[in-house]
Amino acid sequence: MSKIKMNPIVEMDGDEMTRVIWQAIKDELLSPFVELNTEYYDLGLPNRDATADRVTVDAAEAAKRLHVAVKCATITPNAQRVEEYKLHEMWKSPNATIRAALDGTVFRAPIMTDRIKPVVSTWEKPITIARHAYGDVYKATEYRVPGPGKAELVFTGEDGETFRRTVYDYECAGVLQGMFNKDSSIEAFARSCFEYALSVKQDLWFSTKDTISKQYDQTFKFIFQRIFDAEYAEKFAAAGIEYFYTLIDDAVARVIRSKGGFIWACKNYDGDVMSDMVSTAFGSLAMMTSVLVSPDGNFEYEAAHGTVTRHYYRYLKGEETSTNPVATIFAWSGALRKRGELDGNAALTAFADKLEKAVLDTINAGIMTGDLALLCPDPDVQKVTTTGFLKAVRERLER
Repeated sequence: MSKIKMNPIVEMDGDEMTRVIWQAIKDELLSPFVELNTEYYDLGLPNRDATADRVTVDAAEAAKRLHVAVKCATITPNAQRVEEYKLHEMWKSPNATIRAALDGTVFRAPIMTDRIKPVVSTWEKPITIARHAYGDVYKATEYRVPGPGKAELVFTGEDGETFRRTVYDYECAGVLQGMFNKDSSIEAFARSCFEYALSVKQDLWFSTKDTISKQYDQTFKFIFQRIFDAEYAEKFAAAGIEYFYTLIDDAVARVIRSKGGFIWACKNYDGDVMSDMVSTAFGSLAMMTSVLVSPDGNFEYEAAHGTVTRHYYRYLKGEETSTNPVATIFAWSGALRKRGELDGNAALTAFADKLEKAVLDTINAGIMTGDLALLCPDPDVQKVTTTGFLKAVRERLER
């Protein structure tokens, strides 16, 4: 069988156990069928440190140039990681760097199977998290306050200082953080959410905490409402779908009581946390698709989970692991499908569909990794290692 040809996509390699799985997926499920054409960037933590994180910036620029990227999970270092990897500094989240460069919205949705039922019994349909991917805590300026002193928030406009307010008069040591966002990015976020809701014909919910954050969060609320009223109210009515705003604590209660089947738009950090909650309740963090969509038509696919450090340490000892590779497989299939769609490459698009079907058929046949086996009450479930799962998918894909 001749391999499927393709135009290039950006490939961003990652860290720890997901890096091992990344290569195994390429060897077992992709390279035998597709002439993989990727522009490779090593975003593993050692190389980010060696390049002073320039490799992350270069990868983001490549994603804008080639329009489609696929990314492995990466480490965002804390103090412990700095010591472990002997880093020159505590580098920022690579995801935050890429998202800031593309200024897009992250859409995350659970991968549902017949075998795994959601923990929340009322959920019948997927819940898609739409996460703003710019600014907030991921681009915050932080300071460890050493002792007593005054912290001020100051804004100096082009015509001089226009705002100054005391944040806190410290009587002892503490911490200080300053976050930012901008109207143009919030507007892009809002339009991305409205367009996505129309494309899938699902209701759109948006939630923040504007009763407490009367400038920052309230600006998000007002921009969403202004754009909806001016550009999307009639389109939503014609499509038979709804947009509404609610406080995030109320949204959490509504989500738990719902049947699913809607899009939940959140600010950057809120979306990070809520997507983990939703994915876990649907079955597993490794059963969540994630795609960053920029306003100018660039797409970056990734797994929504971390680097599975605990399994990686076992792997280094020579032990077999039962790490779930599904979200990483779906990151690849999503990128290949989008490349095929943009290029009119029907063979590549069909391959992506068949790859995902082979994965779901394997799980529905009762062959699954340990995290899913724990959630499946059927007695005939076969728990397999990561390698065993990939080989089972390969058998179905070949058929």
